[in-house]
Amino acid sequence: MDLETRPYRSVLYIPASKERALEKARGLTIDAIIFDLEDAVAPEEKVAARTTLAEALKRSYGQRARIVRINALESEWGVEDAKAVSEMDCDAILLPKVDSPAHLDALAEITDKPLWAMMETPMGMLNAKEIAAHPRLEGMVMGTNDLAKELNARFRADRLPMMTGLGLCVLAAKAFGKVIVDGVYNAFKDDDGLQTECSQGRDMGMDGKTLIHPAQVEITNAAFAPDETEINLARRQIEAFEEAKAAGQGVAVVDGKIVENLHVDTARKTLARAEAIAALAS
Repeated sequence: MDLETRPYRSVLYIPASKERALEKARGLTIDAIIFDLEDAVAPEEKVAARTTLAEALKRSYGQRARIVRINALESEWGVEDAKAVSEMDCDAILLPKVDSPAHLDALAEITDKPLWAMMETPMGMLNAKEIAAHPRLEGMVMGTNDLAKELNARFRADRLPMMTGLGLCVLAAKAFGKVIVDGVYNAFKDDDGLQTECSQGRDMGMDGKTLIHPAQVEITNAAFAPDETEINLARRQIEAFEEAKAAGQGVAVVDGKIVENLHVDTARKTLARAEAIAALAS
């Protein structure tokens, strides 16, 4: 499954030091996993976590994308993390607190793996365009908890204090064809709040959302997948446009609305996304 069609609706953080959690993840209906060597691992466990994760990755996780978040290269563990993960069977390395392309350059000198960037600092927001343009970068992950801390922002259900940063990162990711997934929702028992934040992220153009608990998977998968109404509309738009084109017309009308080339392109992407999700589920 290639980067363009692979779903990233649900991206679950798993502590790399927890064997039970690493095993349980194989049975979850998630699109991707971030195996975390950073925040979720205590300092005294960080070295051993590399070995634990390497052993876990020797067994299949199906078609789920396998991303490993290392510690910052400036930390005492970062460089050795990067070297160790380079030898692991994973799809990408996620670097925390990326402020500029220079951080990605430093990681690229250590590993040949595809790179992902945690976008969680004010400087990262201001340099989002340059970071997204990095030739080795495949995806961006919003670190909204750290960003809120750096901004000294108050919590708001509408996330208004972070809208500028979120928007800059979405624009950058879309401009350069990179995956972008939203930050976590901390209240993992608050289904209504999660649904609201998922809908907001999807409306903005996010490809999915990072999760902290398996209980959040079902809502997130549904929120970031085309529903039956969207799929049906996409099919009707394509059919109507093809009929109009065959009749020598440049536009069609569906449900009283004009359908042009750009709408058909979106419709085709909707169907391709639905097919990729179905393939992943199978």
